[in-house]
Amino acid sequence: METHYLTPLFSPKSIVVFAGDVDQPDTQTSYGRSIGAQLEQGGFAGPVTFLKTGMTGTLGDLAQSRADLAVIALPDQDLAFALEVAGRIQCRAALILSSGVQAPLAGELHAIARRHGIHLLGPNCLGYQRPRLHINASVAGPLASPGSLALVSQSGALTSAILDWGSQNAVGFSTVVSLGPNTAVDLAQTLDFLATDPATQSIVVHMEGLTDARRFISALRGAANTKPVVVLKAGNAAAASQAALTHSGAMVASDDVFDAALRRTGAVRVKSFVQLFSAAKCLASRYRPVGPRLAVVTNGGGPGVLAADWIEELGLRLACLSDESAQALAPQLPAHATLSSLLDLSEEADADAFRAAVLACARDSQVDGILVIYSPKLGSDPDAVARAVSADAAGLGKPLLTCWMGDQKVAAARQIITAAGIATFRTPEAAVDGFSNIASFYQNQLLLRQTPPPLSQLNQPDLDGARLLIEGVLAERRKTLTEMESKSLLAAFHIPITQTILARSAAEAMLIASQLGYPVALKIDSPDIAHKSDVQGVALNLANAAAVRDGYGDMMATVARLAPDARINGVTIQKMAGKRNGRELYIGVITDQLFGPAISFGAGGVMVELINDRAVELPPLNLFLAQRLIGRARASKMLDEWRGAPPAHREAIEQILLRVSEMVCALPQLREMDINPLIVDEHGALVVDARIVVDAAPPATRNYHHLAILPYPSDYTQEWPMRGGGQYTLRPVQPDDASMLQDLVRGLSEKSRYYRFASSLRELSVPMLARYTLIDYDREMALVAVRTLRAPGPDGEFVATSSIIGVSRYVANPDRSSCEFSLLVDDRFSGQGLGTRLMLGIMDVARDKGLSEIVGLVLCKNSGMLKLMASLGFDIRPYADDPDFRLCSKSL
Repeated sequence: METHYLTPLFSPKSIVVFAGDVDQPDTQTSYGRSIGAQLEQGGFAGPVTFLKTGMTGTLGDLAQSRADLAVIALPDQDLAFALEVAGRIQCRAALILSSGVQAPLAGELHAIARRHGIHLLGPNCLGYQRPRLHINASVAGPLASPGSLALVSQSGALTSAILDWGSQNAVGFSTVVSLGPNTAVDLAQTLDFLATDPATQSIVVHMEGLTDARRFISALRGAANTKPVVVLKAGNAAAASQAALTHSGAMVASDDVFDAALRRTGAVRVKSFVQLFSAAKCLASRYRPVGPRLAVVTNGGGPGVLAADWIEELGLRLACLSDESAQALAPQLPAHATLSSLLDLSEEADADAFRAAVLACARDSQVDGILVIYSPKLGSDPDAVARAVSADAAGLGKPLLTCWMGDQKVAAARQIITAAGIATFRTPEAAVDGFSNIASFYQNQLLLRQTPPPLSQLNQPDLDGARLLIEGVLAERRKTLTEMESKSLLAAFHIPITQTILARSAAEAMLIASQLGYPVALKIDSPDIAHKSDVQGVALNLANAAAVRDGYGDMMATVARLAPDARINGVTIQKMAGKRNGRELYIGVITDQLFGPAISFGAGGVMVELINDRAVELPPLNLFLAQRLIGRARASKMLDEWRGAPPAHREAIEQILLRVSEMVCALPQLREMDINPLIVDEHGALVVDARIVVDAAPPATRNYHHLAILPYPSDYTQEWPMRGGGQYTLRPVQPDDASMLQDLVRGLSEKSRYYRFASSLRELSVPMLARYTLIDYDREMALVAVRTLRAPGPDGEFVATSSIIGVSRYVANPDRSSCEFSLLVDDRFSGQGLGTRLMLGIMDVARDKGLSEIVGLVLCKNSGMLKLMASLGFDIRPYADDPDFRLCSKSL
């Protein structure tokens, strides 16, 4: 609830401008010549002071020019000096409007900004706009109309284009930010600000690159937690993918991993500029997340069928009216109207028929969204239909999208629809695309709420044995595990594998095969051969000893010829899986350069790369995420009853995926892995072959820093006794705690609520609940004290009821060296030491995260809290910005 640290940048109360000498225009840049006019035309109400870098006088004279924001538009050689002056006059933020600034100079500017505590947007950006505040601190074009949509773009050209498009399509903006390369205030920080901006209801992001995936995901999760976010990413890294040692590494491109990461943030990705405009239209109309069922109301079968085809292509569902709704609607429509799937009102449909159909869809629970497609007919009135459709739009409670096809005849109708705040499109496909963005946001919100722990609830793996095996391989200066070593590592995590024994001679091979039982498979065992089939290193279904003997000799000779430099350990013998109804699948792990490890799933076998069936998810996984991962692969269709074979054992696949997630979380040395094939039938799943690549892990990978999404920190869970009997659990907050947290706030006295929130609120709003319970454990932590009571229910069975009786929280400051705390304790448990335990717990977590100081503001009237802070050794002193508060701080 406190002011965001970027407020001086994006909501300044005063501005100083360094734009050169207006009397010498030759010394000004083009940005410098235009920024003054842009600020003036925008109508900014605060003071704007123009300063020259060649000014004379002392810093005391300049102190009068102190401002929140310094806007700098000067030649490159003058940028550092101007930023230094801005720091000396205590500007809290700076904006550098420039292009072509090289990395060394950008680094120098960043260093100056850090030294003076300035939040710097730029260099190499076009600035920003805040239409509601009448701030046009940009050179991207005239000030946009006010609206609820925020635009953040790493491309100046695209920023200008979208602003121009918005002015022609009645799309208003709350904020427009052009970032560009080399800016100090980056995409993650901008998203963090927009997440707390009350004027912003939805966000559109265009991005070209990232440097810190963890920070980006953290900020995007925070923003998408309460607001729809649509992302257009330019550049597909697949073309530049490096050579990989496993099938998984070769198949899974960085773009697939980016998609997986974006899904877990709750945001939606679009793939084209046209789709971005469609998304912007829908978000500007403030449509909220919904389900995937879209009803199509049309007066022409052809356009309706085009929409239905695209609905199926995008994985949406064509909504049909219930029988009751269809029967009630039919008398209000022309005789030739059909309501079976599409709501084809026929060519005779007038404005009243369209309005009746839209209202019927709005009342029907089987419909999540409505698309109205109108094609002009001879003698029809497109304007009247537009007015009828727009009349009830505000009270529908569901997204309403329109497509008035044509051009000149429907131009006025489109203006009527746009004026009503309804998204309108020129083609059915574009309209369906727009709805798809809304529906995808709804689906991704389910993924956003998943915060699995690093280890599942299955049997504990042998972590020490797994680490010893990997360290042994690395000690031999190897990175690729043999099949025997790979299967041993899988076995340490209780993944079912085929029994595999190494033979170093043909005689040993025959002896082992007879013990295992025929038929058997022979596979070459070498740390230097990535894919055995490439060197004919696999022989299957050998039915007797003679076949094993001959197969061993032929394989060794062939491999020696095709891979003469490869080290050969021998040949592994394993019994054929023998699953008559088995399906061949694969599970893989790759390590993306930015996002770290990712888990892939799809169809397996020798043609895995040719089939190219894959779905990707970021770890950690839980059962919900594992099921979604399986469902996204095409191979999931053959897991049901298929060609006479009974349904496959999906639970076995899910458990293996959870085990692989455990491996990825617990073993930062794991770089790539192929489980191929994984054979599954109605009885279970079995790993037939596996290949794993490892490498030394840097120290920074401790505490799961190698993961883009931090797991649920279950290690901080503790049980503590209560005074007078009973106990409570102290654990990190979970997304499902929202209702318990709301009950805690509602049950507080007015004084306690005022002491915590410095306001008279009686309950937390939905965005506040989401903000407090779905957190990013990397940059903040909330510990909740949960008390569970067991009491007999009406049927005599004991029922457990849990409630939150206290919360402590910290949020890391932008410098990532200090944090700000808060504390809330149920009035009924005040004075029982609960507040002390919550504060000690949150300080332990902050210390474990490497933070050096914890600070917080406490109302002067809150004597109980001040007494607690003093007992914990906090330094308590007056707060300069507000005499009603005390600043409490403690070194960790």
